Amino acid sequence: MESEDKREEQTSVRLRTLLADLDYQCCQGDLDVEITSVVNDSRKAGQGSLFLCIHGAVSDGHDYAAQVAEKGACALVTERPVQVPDHVTVIQVKDSRYAMACISACWFGHPARRLKTIGITGTKGKTTATYMIKSILENAGYRVGLIGTIETIIGDRRIPASHTTPESIEVQQSFREMVDFGCDCVVMEVSSQGLMLHRTAGFEFDYGIFTNIEPDHIGPNEHTSFEHYLSCKAMLLRQCRTGIVNRDDVHFEQMIQGHTCELETYGFSQEADLRAVEPQLIKKRGQLGIAYQLQGLMDFPVEIDIPGTFSIYNSLTAIAVCRHFQVSQDNIVRALRCAKVKGRVEMVPVSDSFTLMIDYAHNAMALKSLLLTLKEYHPHRLVCLFGCGGNRSRSRRFEMGEVSGELADLTIITSDNPRDEDPQSIIDDIKTGIGRTDGEYVEIIERKEAIAYAIHHGQPGDIVILAGKGHEDYQEIQGKKYPMDERELIREILEEDRKRGAF
Repeated sequence: MESEDKREEQTSVRLRTLLADLDYQCCQGDLDVEITSVVNDSRKAGQGSLFLCIHGAVSDGHDYAAQVAEKGACALVTERPVQVPDHVTVIQVKDSRYAMACISACWFGHPARRLKTIGITGTKGKTTATYMIKSILENAGYRVGLIGTIETIIGDRRIPASHTTPESIEVQQSFREMVDFGCDCVVMEVSSQGLMLHRTAGFEFDYGIFTNIEPDHIGPNEHTSFEHYLSCKAMLLRQCRTGIVNRDDVHFEQMIQGHTCELETYGFSQEADLRAVEPQLIKKRGQLGIAYQLQGLMDFPVEIDIPGTFSIYNSLTAIAVCRHFQVSQDNIVRALRCAKVKGRVEMVPVSDSFTLMIDYAHNAMALKSLLLTLKEYHPHRLVCLFGCGGNRSRSRRFEMGEVSGELADLTIITSDNPRDEDPQSIIDDIKTGIGRTDGEYVEIIERKEAIAYAIHHGQPGDIVILAGKGHEDYQEIQGKKYPMDERELIREILEEDRKRGAF
């Protein structure tokens, strides 16, 4: 195989080289043809392209075979026969998505071999854990890239994400750019879909983390059953050298079944290699957090300015990984205190008398977990502001309304991303769910007005949660995305109050 150093300077690679890690059949053409680009989007195909025919949810790349050949593509990777001119090389494989991952890794010079790669999967906690790991490692002097639900980070560049785990071509391209920037390591969220669709194939993670598993993403367009969902998640423990798993999860034995990696565990369990003991809730003026004593493979006190037991699990995940990077205790403690994740129990200071936070909880399971966590702090009132997305299942609205009605002292129903639906109709569905409870609520359709109401009616000791939008900085209405960042809305409200002399 051609060396990685040479690959950086090349503008073309022989097809035979790109196929080195694959089982394939050459149906026609020349294996020594020079490839000048690797694409899976027919619009990007051109002279010298290798086009990967991917069967997607919306379209099938095989249907574009003749079209890309006309545009100059000199080779195609397919799963079934296609009709193209004889001079076009056709390579047939069992799974073109897996082939795309291996080919992409080679095309970009196998950048993962020059990075320490950290992959995190699980139903909850992936995003927060990735940012915690990044914070700790950077605090210790490492240069860290990140790929996740919110964004991809390469140095000072922040690229908004469209998928939790991008397609393999994008993953490998990001790895390449991280290497070129001088990154030592990369931490990334690995979704069940990403594993199922081989988006992280073509390389082996140095560290694979399995945070937890709960029934989620079960449906006709995702996973057929919980068992299938779990089996896809568990693939990560067969694609990494060291696996780090939550020992407390009730599905632990299923999670590790068939693993091929060295295994480490964390949790509260005495059987965990790294464990938390003596957890304590911390409540300060307008701030919530948690503290505990770390025992096992490391031993020192930890304090985090993020509330809830799930924050302990997220921090244990981060510590378990960073331990392998020889990060000092002081660096870990200092970094965890300042680790923040946009839109994940993100506290926004507006008053010393009550706590206001933003969170991405946008389904009943996440909202219930969040509200139960916040109730542990015994607030004077728990106030929950949320809406639901349009063009989505109505049952989600009923469920979220019922959860908030049961657990919050006051629900403020407002608009989220109405998309093509009437916002009032969505609110009415949420009210149907709340109607199954004795919960109190107000409805304010405009989100800024609703947030202002929450701030102006905050009482001493309240915890006010703005749920659903999280890191999103837009509102989607009738096919258009309009700028709307809750942090900006809060700043505007406080500035308007100041000008009026309200506070």
